[in-house]
Order: sequence, then structure tokens, then C-alpha cells
Amino acid sequence: MLKKIIFSISILFVVSCKSTKIVTGGAIDESLSSKAIIKAHYANALDFETISGKMKIDYEDKNASQGFSVSLRMEKDKAIWISAPLGIVKAYITPKRVSFYNKLDNTYFDGDFSYLSKLLGTELDFEKVQSLLLGQAILDLRDAKYDVNVANENYQLQPKKALELYKILFQIEPKYFRVSKEQISQPKEERLLQINYTNYQEIDKKIIPNEIVISAAMDGNESLIEIEYKNIEFDRSLKFPYDIPNGFKEISLD
Repeated sequence: MLKKIIFSISILFVVSCKSTKIVTGGAIDESLSSKAIIKAHYANALDFETISGKMKIDYEDKNASQGFSVSLRMEKDKAIWISAPLGIVKAYITPKRVSFYNKLDNTYFDGDFSYLSKLLGTELDFEKVQSLLLGQAILDLRDAKYDVNVANENYQLQPKKALELYKILFQIEPKYFRVSKEQISQPKEERLLQINYTNYQEIDKKIIPNEIVISAAMDGNESLIEIEYKNIEFDRSLKFPYDIPNGFKEISLD
């Protein structure tokens, strides 16, 4: 079940490459306030209508490791569609629905974001998932006040007022003000989610993630997901074919 849960999370991630150029670096301006950094982060959000391409996913935990490639289609604020080769596994995520099926064991899941919200320890919705895929903060940084310092050649933001149930930390890279690292933890529950954007790439003058590394720890289990985005195209006309096959057994992710 843990593998199915991690897979259901890992299939939510996207992006890469036409005239691709890896972008790194950027000068730190220590005079910038946290408010200015946050404003720049949202001002530099990726502007697009659709994204299509492929991604390579490597997964590892204490029991197993595996790698696979999937195709991805995404329509801004509306849909995320993912398919393994030959449609063996497909996923379809909308603002109201999280659904996937697996032809290897004839099962499917069809529900809302409540389980993933519980798993990550924060309210999760389509907008947050989309933000994660595109290198935007999964929490709205405009909802709180932050202290800022420099760490690992990035701007590091931490809340001025400690949160009651969990701790958060964000690092923003100084070139395009996209997320370099974000961390959400629940110390009492011994849960940790850390997302590192290894680097970014420029495609058709748009800045998107190139590689993402996701570390998750919960209930004594640790897992690592590495994602590489390839062959990305923007703003094509796309279709999102998805129908759960007849006779498949519904599974619960409680």
C-alpha cells in the first residue's frame, strides 16, 4: 500500500525541452526584504496554457527501487493527465478529482484530495499540486510574515511566528525567484516532506524545473523520488482521454 501511495504522489510531477538551456546561479541581494522576495516569486510564475512532455521517475525506499517513464499533459488550472507506456497506468487530476487506475492489478482510485492532504500534513488542492510541479511554493507565502537570511546561495524564508502543528522552510533561488527547496515537517508525528529543485531550464523563454528530488518520511518509513523532465512543449491543443476500465476494483487510500 505504501508503494501505491508514493506512486500516486510521484505521478503528480512534470516538465522539459525544446530549445533547452539549464539555468543556474544568480547574485544575492542582501538588501531585499522578505516581502520583496515573495513579490518577485509570484511575479515570475510560469505563464502557460498547456504543457506536454515526458518525465523519468526513479523511486527508492528501504524495500525496493524502480524507475519508469511516463507521458504528461497539463492544462493550466484545469487538468493534469499522466500515462505510462501502453496506458498500463493512467492518472487524471482536476480541481475536484484525483483518479488513477492500474492495469497490472485491475484496480483504481477515484476520490478527492483529502488523503493526500492528510499525508502531507497540510491542506492540499489542485492549485498546490500544480504549484509544486512548476517550482512555485505549495503554501501561499503571502499569508504570513517571514524572516529572511541567506543559505546555500539562496534566500531562505522562515515564518516570524512559529506554526502550531508543523514547521515550514522555503529557499528561493536568486536568478528567477523560483523555489530551490521547501520543507514541511510535523515533529510530533515524525513526518517530513522535503522538495528540492536541483536546477531549472529555459524552454522557449519560459523557466521551468529540470530535476526535482522529493524526500518523504512518515510512520518510520523513508522514500526518495527523483524526477527528470524531458521533451516539453507549451501551448499545444491537447486531449485528456481517461476512462476507468469496466470490472476494475476500487481501492481505498485511508
